[in-house]
Amino acid sequence: MQLEELLASPKALPSIPKVIALLMSEFNREEPDLRRISQLINTDPGLTARVLQLANSSFFQLSRRIGAVSEALAVMGMDHVRSLVSAAALSGAFKAVPGIQMPTFWRYSLDVAKISRALAGLVHENQGTAFTAGLLHAVGELVMHIGMPDEIKTLDRAVSTFDPRRARAEFRTFGFAYGQVGAGLAKAWNFPQQLVDTLQYQHAPFDNEVYEPLAGVVHLATWRARGREAGLPERDLVTSFPDVVGLALGLDVDAVLQQDPIDWTSGAEAGQFA
Repeated sequence: MQLEELLASPKALPSIPKVIALLMSEFNREEPDLRRISQLINTDPGLTARVLQLANSSFFQLSRRIGAVSEALAVMGMDHVRSLVSAAALSGAFKAVPGIQMPTFWRYSLDVAKISRALAGLVHENQGTAFTAGLLHAVGELVMHIGMPDEIKTLDRAVSTFDPRRARAEFRTFGFAYGQVGAGLAKAWNFPQQLVDTLQYQHAPFDNEVYEPLAGVVHLATWRARGREAGLPERDLVTSFPDVVGLALGLDVDAVLQQDPIDWTSGAEAGQFA
């Protein structure tokens, strides 16, 4: 299957809910209206409940419980609320995906999000946007598993979904990988262009005409999280470190490893997204 065919499939690429489309348009404005964002979220009881549930989940480590959307905006800021809205929309659109254990998917994605946020802080990039990019970086896998189940099942038997070699295997087999698919979904859902570019070029951050540092951040975060999923010892992590990407960001392997989350995501934590 060609990438264009996959992205044109209504079955694989769910249409964006109207309220999410309106929210993304508001988020993309130069000066988003916080009151309108709060009002839009509150028009959808399901979305409101999900946003508040995620805001109060342990990985945000807030000192008090959030009881209203307006409070979440005030306490957490625009970028993290956009992360919550994106996650709530996607978890609703992809409730069950053949071949993917969704709690495992979200646990791994949250680990990438946490590491992306930490690395972004080191290189003076927006941490909220980095968190969103890390959280959504592998959503293309969900689209591929739904839209091309037979082809992806064969690949799954050879290289597991979260294997460090997965992107290369997908490029070799299909001519594209989950990053390009995720970028297609992000574009269709009117996500910010920076996020689209980050997803598109996360596998090869220098392929873009204008280098996007967040693509490099997510690349390094994915390397670390997939190394953990594979159980790689520190020696193998050091030898596999993508030093060219690290050099561009001014980060060596020690600096990246020092950003490991104190609390790697638990199954219970990830279950709140599933």
